[in-house]
Parts: sequence; C-alpha cells; structure tokens
Amino acid sequence: MCKPICRVTVRVPATSANLGPGFDTLGMAFALYNTYTFELAEKTEVLGCEARFCTENNLALVAFRAACDAADVVPPPVRLTVHSDVPVSRGLGSSATMLVGGVVGACRLLSLPLDAQAMFAIVNRLEGHPDNVAPALFGGLTAAMQENGIPYVARHTVHPSYRFCALIPDFETSTKKARAALPKEVPFADAVYNVTHATTLLSALINGDHALLTASLRDVLHQPYRSALIHEYEDIRSMAEQAGAIGFFISGSGSTLMTVYTDDKYIARMQASVQTLSCAWRVLPLLPDMDGACVI
Repeated sequence: MCKPICRVTVRVPATSANLGPGFDTLGMAFALYNTYTFELAEKTEVLGCEARFCTENNLALVAFRAACDAADVVPPPVRLTVHSDVPVSRGLGSSATMLVGGVVGACRLLSLPLDAQAMFAIVNRLEGHPDNVAPALFGGLTAAMQENGIPYVARHTVHPSYRFCALIPDFETSTKKARAALPKEVPFADAVYNVTHATTLLSALINGDHALLTASLRDVLHQPYRSALIHEYEDIRSMAEQAGAIGFFISGSGSTLMTVYTDDKYIARMQASVQTLSCAWRVLPLLPDMDGACVI
C-alpha cells in the first residue's frame, strides 16, 4: 500500500507578461524559479519569505485553499516554506508563481481531482487575467484569453536563436499605479495597431524573424504611459539598442525591462553601460522555460 503524501515541493518559473503589444494576452516563462514546499502540519505557518508575506493571506495559501474549495475538500493546516529567486514587484510574475504554486501544491499534496484546465481556471480567477499565470503554469511562450470567464491558452516555442536579458532595477513599480497610468479609452486606430503587432510578434518569436521582431514589439496601449514610472527608462532603452538588442519591452507592468538579443557580447556591453546610471541595474541573462510548474 502506498503511503499518503505529507510533503510536496513545487517549482514555478518567472514570467514576463504583455510582451510589448500583447497587453494582458502574451506571456513567456523563464528559467528563474520560486519553489514552494507544502507539508501537513498541526497549524498553518509560512517560512522563508519576508514578514509581510508570512500570513494567512500569502497568495500561495490563498490559492491552496481555492483549489481545496474547487474540489470540495476542507483545507488542512500546512507549513509553507518558500525559496524565492524571482524578485518581488519587478514585473517578473512573482504573484503568479505564488498562485500557481499554491494550486499545484494542493492538487499534488491532497490528490485533488483537478486537471490542468481546472487549475488554470482557478489561478486565472485569482489573478484576474491570464497572461502571467498561463506561462507560469504551462511554460513556454503563451497567448492566452478568456471568454465568458473561461480561460484559453495557446502554447508556442521560441526560436532557438533568441536569448533574453532582464534588466532589473533596485526599485519597485506598483502594479496598481501602473494600471492607473493607463487611459480609460483608446482610439480605434491604436487598438488595431496593437492587434496587428501582437499577431506578427508571435510569428517573429516562433520563426526567428529579427526585423519583424524589432518592429512588432512596438506598442501604443500601455508602454508609453508606464515608461514614465520607470526611472532611467530612456537611458536603458538607448543603451540596450547601442549594445545590440533586437527587442526591448517592459516586463509585465515593470520595473524590469526585458531585451532580446543574439550577439554573444551583448551582456558584457550592457553590464558596462549600466554602471554609469544613478540606479543600480542588475543585468540577468535568461533562457525560456518550457516545463512550467512542476513537482520536484
């Protein structure tokens, strides 16, 4: 007879959402991870993260309980231990990793009868939009949407010639403020512009079309407004282009800026360039993650 599971660890990748024109739609998972270990315990507690997250309101615990509710199971007390490599409030999907980690952890620890689509629906409802949770759960390059409250996802593989670099500053950008910076209405022409660019961006990322990638990453719906919230945005953009980046966009709602490159010398050039700036910028090369959330 198999022994019941009393401990499980879930690894969830960082994500970058929006991808230029793909506002609330496109996302990508990267090989930078948070891990969440759930253990059955006498009382619920959270270990391994900042004090402000060591409460019952930790998003991983919120998602854990949501998965239990969906399966009509009373959530047991658990000890949650967090190991985090994904920076908080930097536009790299830290909240999405918590939500996905909580749902997957509950399903594996308690053998809940929820499939991938059911888990996707739970985390989408908790997050409010699918562009971050889809790549965190499924991995890869994702295009996600929801219709009548039901989320859908199309998963793709990025061309192997593309490498990515996260430029992570020493300051946070509030998601709430980033949302508030957006206009309530946009011209019809701007909506068409972004739809066409998001469509061709997918093709460029999949097929390795450098010229199309550079052009398709342009956006008029959110980045022109959010860039004002990111110190030294224009300086970083200019440095990235001079260093050889073929793509540049705000990761999520910021403050991280993401670049796409193919030149082996790009990282060294950027590391030298950012030393001249007032803020401290971390230059972090990243590869896409194709596995998504997994139990390790």
